[in-house]
Amino acid sequence: MEPHAPPPDSGHDGPEPPAAGVRPEILASWQRSQSLGIDQEKAALPVESDLNPDSRLLRAATPVLERLYEQLSGVPATVALADSRAIIVDRWGDPAGLRLMDAASLVPGANVDERFMGTSSVSMVLSTRAPFVVVGHEHFLHDLKELTCMAAPVRDPVGGAVRGAVNLSVPRELADPRMALVLQEATERIGERLLELGTAREAELMRSFHRARERGGHAELHLGSGELSRLGKPPPQLASQERSLLLERAVELISSTGEAFTEVPLAGGRVAVLRRRELHHGDAEGAAVEVSFEDARGTGTAAPATATTPATASAPDGRHVPLLDRPTGAAEAEAPDETAQPQAAGPADAWLLLVGEPGVGRLAAEARGRLSLLNEAGTGLGTTLDMRRTAEELAEITVPRFADLVVVDLVESVLAGEEPPPGRLSPDVTLRRVAAWAGEDAGGAPAGGVDEPAGYPAGTPQARCLETGRPVMDSVMTAALAGHPADRVHPVALLGEGVHSYLGAPLSARGSVLGLAGFYRRGRTRPYEQDDLTLAGELAARAAISVDNARRYRREHHASLTLQRSLLPHALPRLGTVDLASRYLPADARAGVGGDWFDVIPLSGMRVALVVGDVPGNGLQAAATMGRLRTAVRTLAGQDLLPEEVLAHLDDLVSRTHDEAADEQDPATGTTLLYVVYDPVTCSCTAARAGHPPPAVLTPGGRARLLDLPAGPPLGLGGIQPYESAVVDLPSDSLLAMYTDGLLKEDRGYGDTDARTGRLLASLDGAGPALEDVCDRITGTLLPGGPYDDVALLLARVHALPEDRVASWEFPSDSSVVARARALTRAQLAAWGMRELDFNTGLVVSELVTNAVRYGSQGPVCLRLLRDDSLICEVSDRSNTSPRIRRAATTEEGGRGLFLVAQFTKSWGARYTPQGKTVWAEQVPQRGRAGAEPDEQALLAMFDDPG
Repeated sequence: MEPHAPPPDSGHDGPEPPAAGVRPEILASWQRSQSLGIDQEKAALPVESDLNPDSRLLRAATPVLERLYEQLSGVPATVALADSRAIIVDRWGDPAGLRLMDAASLVPGANVDERFMGTSSVSMVLSTRAPFVVVGHEHFLHDLKELTCMAAPVRDPVGGAVRGAVNLSVPRELADPRMALVLQEATERIGERLLELGTAREAELMRSFHRARERGGHAELHLGSGELSRLGKPPPQLASQERSLLLERAVELISSTGEAFTEVPLAGGRVAVLRRRELHHGDAEGAAVEVSFEDARGTGTAAPATATTPATASAPDGRHVPLLDRPTGAAEAEAPDETAQPQAAGPADAWLLLVGEPGVGRLAAEARGRLSLLNEAGTGLGTTLDMRRTAEELAEITVPRFADLVVVDLVESVLAGEEPPPGRLSPDVTLRRVAAWAGEDAGGAPAGGVDEPAGYPAGTPQARCLETGRPVMDSVMTAALAGHPADRVHPVALLGEGVHSYLGAPLSARGSVLGLAGFYRRGRTRPYEQDDLTLAGELAARAAISVDNARRYRREHHASLTLQRSLLPHALPRLGTVDLASRYLPADARAGVGGDWFDVIPLSGMRVALVVGDVPGNGLQAAATMGRLRTAVRTLAGQDLLPEEVLAHLDDLVSRTHDEAADEQDPATGTTLLYVVYDPVTCSCTAARAGHPPPAVLTPGGRARLLDLPAGPPLGLGGIQPYESAVVDLPSDSLLAMYTDGLLKEDRGYGDTDARTGRLLASLDGAGPALEDVCDRITGTLLPGGPYDDVALLLARVHALPEDRVASWEFPSDSSVVARARALTRAQLAAWGMRELDFNTGLVVSELVTNAVRYGSQGPVCLRLLRDDSLICEVSDRSNTSPRIRRAATTEEGGRGLFLVAQFTKSWGARYTPQGKTVWAEQVPQRGRAGAEPDEQALLAMFDDPG
């Protein structure tokens, strides 16, 4: 019992309770009581006059509560016993206290439920199924504000059902926390006495069964071995599954209130007929289930029992329970006073299968149902890595066997894949409803706020569940919720009017609460009990693990996808000689994100490198490895290496392990790659591949085919064979298709690769001019249901650079050709309308041709000008010497040429060919603006020494 501060004003002026010292659940109860229109001055309590003076609850509680009242002698206290319906069964107290109870209408038979009395300790106990204390000012009725009332539930030890509640009321100033402990001990003793009374009832039934055994004929059924011991005939056999099925149906039949028999089909065309027999002895009530066997035509399979053949059943604990045959006339005469002995209305060849009380049978059936539900939850929860679907599975599994309605709310941050806050949640945490299920019959009912935010004010059972991190039970009065802000707490539209049972269980996993599962039962005929609390906690825990796994998967999948998309080209470059289109299709949820990628890299000389690669594996590591390799490819491509050299360098990079001693393997090992360089001047492509599928090409007027390229090993397996490239002529307007192997996979495997390659080529044959449509056509044909592995697809329609945009000359290796080269360049720029580049281009040509003549080996010097959006000047010679830029000292006469080239161009570089090298420089013309020639002082200032 927790102490509470007294209210600042104990007057009865207003209907609202004081905020200070009042718990949230009390305030919530006050709001419900006000919504019901209960009069705070004088509540009208219904009184039931037909009480059972010899009920089991009263017989068990009377001596215990009389003893409790004696312990409190000298204290003006009253003790009241209420049943599970909140009806006062009996009360104890001094005359003055009883007169006060009479004045408040708290008489035997009065219903003190919250619907009639407002906030009270008994109603809170029966609602929450837990001990509760209501302190003076927390009472709803003014007549009770001077009292402190503490109540505790009385539980049936068999099943944990709440059979009633005991209330102890004392003046507020005399309340002592030790009284709650004494009250708790009293209710536990009452539970023990309920068990003792139940044991006595079972003993009476067993004595009745023994007397029935002495009258009738007997046979013996051994459920353990499945043998029916009969004289004169071999016993029929029962399989283990058949024995279990018969016992399960017998338990259900005993707990049933309407069924008298059932038929169970068995193997071999046999049918087991189970009959239920009512048994009575005093106030003890029981039932027996007999079993007989017939074939499919209804013919009995065993001989009838005789008077000399004892009939007993071997119970699971080893006891022999008698077969209840029809008693003989002599036996009936010997026991004329016995009450309602069982009648054998069925066939004589019947064996006793099970004996028990209906209540115990119900508990056994419910226990078996709980085990079955847990088993189904173990296989039916978390079938997908989707949080919403997991919540729906929890609701579908538990409706209608455990609940009539289930709602599931998850924390907003959890739905987003973020880490949940550690520990318990505060009531103001942001939740979102992800599932609300009331069974197939409620298919047309409102959705129950699915996909909408959910909030639970302090004092609601949901808030208590989130705060404590444990399952809670309570009652829901929808009449009080209608039209009230708290209407959003429970799905009133799905529940309907009335009082319903609620059980909330937190979705807890790995030390964090991910959300809340709410289970509802309509009406009050099946309130949730202690065993249900445990079951709901286990179901919620299993669902929470699946939700957390889905959250972790979603987070990693999202991070992998984000990383991979950030590493892929955000936009393809706009090139004048190549039209591009691409698709990246991530794998389905089972496979996750992989390491497929594509790239388009502009090179010098208006050439372009087309790249498609596939890193093995899935997830973050594959995406990160892909990013590392893509960076390496772009770096190597920037050096204008040949395709086979690019692959050789990559293979060497992957082959280097991180730790030779640990024999680690680079995660990029096994990566496949296709590297293609297209030259629009020569209309040719140079391609090399490392274990990658060859590209497909469609030439104008021809049919699609695969390019025949040398097959090199995947990266990281270097040393098997060197990489080789092939040069293929591509007429202008040819379509090149590059892809990863995911495009050819079928159901997580390759299937018939030749057939799928044929479908790819057929898709290209019917390709139209729009490349985006071609991408859709290919993916729609080969991947109608989505990819089973990551797919990267890159389409390139190549065009030749028009001849009027190319000018080239060849000069002998002589210094006299520099002036001629400069003159030819100036004339060509005038023809192209690019006079504004005369000075810069003349300077570049002079420097590059001079270097080629001076440092190149003997051989011709070639000058080529390429015009597109930029102007490219290329000078080729037969030397492999690499030019290097340097800053010459002030007193040096040379060494400034390449520095000038770098200053007056956008970019410059050198690439190597089998015949030598080519040095190039690119300029971007400024249309409409003539290039200003720097004066002498500006040129000299470029070479001033620093400082």
